[in-house]
Amino acid sequence: MGNAQFSFGGAAPAAPIVPKTTTPPAVSAAPSAPSVSSPTHPDSNKWYAQKGAEFTWTVPSGVSGVSIYFSQSPTSNPGSVSDGLFASKSYENIGDGIWYFHIKMRNSAGWGPVAHFKIQIDTQPPEPFEVKFTDGNETDNPKPTVLFDTTDSLSGVDYYEIKIGEGDFFSIAPDIAKSNPYTLPPQAPGKRSILVQAFDGAGNYQTAVEEFEILPIKSPVITEYPEELQSGEPLIVRGSTYPNSQVIIWLQREKDDPKSFTATSDQDGKFTFVADERLGDGIYKLWAEVIDGRGAKSGPSEKVTLVVQKPVAVQIGLKAIDALAVLIPLIALIILLLILLWYGWHKFSLFRKRIIKETKEAEQALHKAIKLLKEDIEDRIKLLEKTKLERQLTKEEDKIMKQLRKDLDDAEKFARKEIEDIEREIK
Repeated sequence: MGNAQFSFGGAAPAAPIVPKTTTPPAVSAAPSAPSVSSPTHPDSNKWYAQKGAEFTWTVPSGVSGVSIYFSQSPTSNPGSVSDGLFASKSYENIGDGIWYFHIKMRNSAGWGPVAHFKIQIDTQPPEPFEVKFTDGNETDNPKPTVLFDTTDSLSGVDYYEIKIGEGDFFSIAPDIAKSNPYTLPPQAPGKRSILVQAFDGAGNYQTAVEEFEILPIKSPVITEYPEELQSGEPLIVRGSTYPNSQVIIWLQREKDDPKSFTATSDQDGKFTFVADERLGDGIYKLWAEVIDGRGAKSGPSEKVTLVVQKPVAVQIGLKAIDALAVLIPLIALIILLLILLWYGWHKFSLFRKRIIKETKEAEQALHKAIKLLKEDIEDRIKLLEKTKLERQLTKEEDKIMKQLRKDLDDAEKFARKEIEDIEREIK
């Protein structure tokens, strides 16, 4: 009952094992049931999405024949006709379902018992399905509930994988999906898609995609806040929102990163926030968000501006300090300049006195030199005049006398002019 009873195509049996020429020992019992394994479908209790199957076994010494059969019956018998002597068998294009490989061996004592090896093949994905939101595809519920479920006729649905927006995949068991509705993890406001993949026992999967939008709830309203605040004073902010909800207060100083603080609204939706830390000087932006009891979030409220500055007295003191910080160095610089000017003037006065003294001494020496020169020239002129009375002067002597008179006049004028210039410069 070998290949004649199975219609599947497959590879030809392996080359027959050539028996040794030595005389085998006597066999007293038929072979035991072979131990079969499958490298393509190793676990008989698992499903595989592979249509080709291979089976292997060991041929003991003394075996002279192997009979095989492949069917969907768990108890089939391959029959007593040998299909050859080989240690493996492969089949291709096997249909989906549960199949059994049957094998027995023969030796000189006869045919041994049949071994059965089960494989399970499923190459089809689960049935198509849809994802539906119980509250509609637009809701302010941060944890929307969805309905999805499918079936798989062979290996069954093993698990679901879900991906929301840009998040990572996460798995849920099929019994969770069957206990519909399924509640999604908390979602922030915004549009996104949900992708659900249903995997069967063989790893085949079916995909369903649906888009949805989480609408933000209403933002808090800031009703009271200080537009101006002196440093050291506590910041107190009041507002209104949903009852018994968490309020997130955001505070940002100019270009710094915003800081968040929390407060809780009462049963009437009123909230009060008192800052624990004192704010430094600067211009601040303040706004609020709210998370209600369901976990739904709002968008940011309208931003308000407040200015924090030092008290007036401190500001005046600081301005005075700033002014003194500038004025004191300026006064010191002026005093230094006055000292330098006095020192320079004093030095100049001493220098001027010395110049005047030296000038007067030079003037006296010049007067004395001019006087001596004048007396000398006059003596020479008198000598020439006396000679003129005794005889007529030569032209050369007369010329010298006139030149001496002229030189004397020029020397007196030059000396007088130079002395006047010096006296005018040192006044």
